[in-house]
Amino acid sequence: MSVLIDGLQYANWSEKIFRQMREGRVDAVHVTITYHETFRETVLQIEHWNRWFEQFPDLIFQGRTAADVRLAQETGRTAIFFGSQNPSCMEDDIGLIEILHTLGLRFMQLTYNNQSLLASGCYEDDDTGLTRMGREVVAEMNRVGLVVDMSHSGERSTLEAIEHSSRPITISHANPSSWHKALRNKSDTVLKALAESGGMLGFSVYPHHLKDGSACTLQDYCDMVARTADLMGVHNIGIGTDLCQDQPDSIVEWMRVGRWTKRIDYGEGSAAEPGFPEMPSWFADNRDFGNIRAGLRTAGMDDAEVDAVMGGNWLRFFEQSFGAKRPVKNTSARAAE
Repeated sequence: MSVLIDGLQYANWSEKIFRQMREGRVDAVHVTITYHETFRETVLQIEHWNRWFEQFPDLIFQGRTAADVRLAQETGRTAIFFGSQNPSCMEDDIGLIEILHTLGLRFMQLTYNNQSLLASGCYEDDDTGLTRMGREVVAEMNRVGLVVDMSHSGERSTLEAIEHSSRPITISHANPSSWHKALRNKSDTVLKALAESGGMLGFSVYPHHLKDGSACTLQDYCDMVARTADLMGVHNIGIGTDLCQDQPDSIVEWMRVGRWTKRIDYGEGSAAEPGFPEMPSWFADNRDFGNIRAGLRTAGMDDAEVDAVMGGNWLRFFEQSFGAKRPVKNTSARAAE
């Protein structure tokens, strides 16, 4: 049976949304649990999720391995996989990476628009690439099975992360900049390098990432997906909606401003659009994935290709990514002495 996986959401979670996930037959979602929060504040977010798992066990449960996606299918629930959109959760302590993975974190962005201790964000004027600490953190993430996500990073930083990582990385929610020139969207150079390394791109439905914004048509979006499949290969792409359902405008200010500035930074929007943009008419919530599936068929994809994009590719990526790397035994003559 084909699976349905969304590579990124940051909704204002509620029973209503959990039930919509089930109505839409969504098997798994990578959810953002933290942006600018410290480690302790991230633990508090996990506590909130633990209460939701306890309150709605018939709807959702915490996903830790790819096998949990199949379990979700078999039990009619949605597996929730934790992710962070900034490395604030690990503070400046590389030892927290393994602890965060133990707590269930499965994705972490190295930057969120700005320069971090690890890499440069896509809004910086000067992208200096991975830092010394960034290279060490990528290696540790590779070791424990925490996926490197470069969705909000600059071009050089993203290319260096792809090159330095010993495991495939993801850009979980973005679109090609050749289709729409948002700072958050990615060049063909990045997308080709991502595909050649076995990485995954999740196509965003967030209006600031769409050609014509909220007025983007379903067919234009799906045609873009089909063209990107020609560029990257159909097995390196999926959906990462970046759905921020029911969030108040104060949250988008938190996402963009955090603690790094005292003034409002509108980032991907503009001074005339300080809040969340209106979603396109064909995707309002988790019940609308069928529209994307139908649009991909109209764009010329066959059933197997559509199944891959709607979840099969993410499932394979989960299988390859979430487990710790096995240590390589030293079989040299000196080791045998």
